[in-house]
Amino acid sequence: MEHLAPIVLFVYKRPEHTLQTLESLHQNPLSGQSSLYIFADAAKSDQDQASVNQVREIIRQKQWCKEVHIIERAHNFGLAKNIIEGVTQIVQQFGKVIVLEDDLVVSSSFLHYMNQALQAYQHQAQVMQVSGHVPPIKFNNYSPDTFFYNKIATWGWGTWASAWQQLNTDTSYLLEQIKTTGQTIAFNADGAYDFIAHLEANIQGTLNTWAIKWQASVFLKQGLCLYPGTSLVRNIGFDNSGEHCGHSTLYLTQKIAEKINFEPITVEELPQVRKVMTKHYEQLAVPPSWLQRLKTKALVFIRGQSGKSH
Repeated sequence: MEHLAPIVLFVYKRPEHTLQTLESLHQNPLSGQSSLYIFADAAKSDQDQASVNQVREIIRQKQWCKEVHIIERAHNFGLAKNIIEGVTQIVQQFGKVIVLEDDLVVSSSFLHYMNQALQAYQHQAQVMQVSGHVPPIKFNNYSPDTFFYNKIATWGWGTWASAWQQLNTDTSYLLEQIKTTGQTIAFNADGAYDFIAHLEANIQGTLNTWAIKWQASVFLKQGLCLYPGTSLVRNIGFDNSGEHCGHSTLYLTQKIAEKINFEPITVEELPQVRKVMTKHYEQLAVPPSWLQRLKTKALVFIRGQSGKSH
């Protein structure tokens, strides 16, 4: 394997979660050969200061990787800014990066898989991200070791400088491009989930997230994300402790694989993958999205009837 990708970890005020993340990372055989960059955000208020201090003590408890570099923010960046600036800094310096947050427990083979995939697809421009997590989905008569899908993942992922430079943080531009090119339904997971609403909320200022901007940027470039057939990451943040996570046992109890077989596959999104992922997003959709899906199905029907008349 060529030079290993540096790991960036974003932490804030969850000491117990941070410790679990670091311990699981340390259990990876490749951690002893890897460089870890920890971006520790500053407290937003005096109320958070004690927890922030605890986290900053924990990240210094052990030599978690071969090299550990700690970047302590002097003032509060917030999750979105911290991730965008942190990933940009490291990926520009090293050409590739593996990204973790402080509520992710990783399999002992996580780093091996991530580095294999980042090396295998580094010259495939359409592949813009590698994910270590996959939702608890089930395929019928299809058990892939890995597969491609046109949406990004945010829980344990990696990318390259050439892909990350495609990130566009102009949310209004992204929304306009998706709508004017007639790709609203496709962007909304074939009408299963209202991702457009996430873009709109960022524009309105009621939401401040980085992932939807990255997802839209990848989508408009017709990029793909590689997923493992079985997850190598468990999100332990669905206990009401996270900034954008509530409570859910769906992910808290998700089993992770000790190892998956990795072999490069054809860079394409298969119909059976899209079908299963669309079903997953349908199950995740909150009640308002039922109305959105009804509107979408009506629009698809109308367009289909319109096409028949020409």
